[in-house]
Amino acid sequence: QVQLVESGGGLVQAGGSLRLSCAASGLIFRPNTMGWYRQAPGKQRELVAAITTGGSTNYADSVKGRFTISRDNAKNTVYLQMNSLKSEDTAVYYCNFYYDLGLSRNAYWGQGTQVTVSS
Repeated sequence: QVQLVESGGGLVQAGGSLRLSCAASGLIFRPNTMGWYRQAPGKQRELVAAITTGGSTNYADSVKGRFTISRDNAKNTVYLQMNSLKSEDTAVYYCNFYYDLGLSRNAYWGQGTQVTVSS
């Protein structure tokens, strides 16, 4: 089992910045991928950004150039630096951790942290 603890959400004005953190603990297999998804009211959960153990990253087009994902493998922690925030970034942000073991994908979710951007 893997536990994910998120922090860093909150209320910010448009154009501002926030940094989210997510620490994983428990049975950590490597390689793995950690990332952030978000879900706005009435919308489906969508990928924001993800990063592998090796440092490969993937971003949603809507956040490219504004958000930066990074990780500290020694601490099993992933970060999401969010700059130039827009009202459309308002959502609950969920940390995700997964690894593949054979043909099986094992995925875990954090409890979510609210990000609200006021215009």
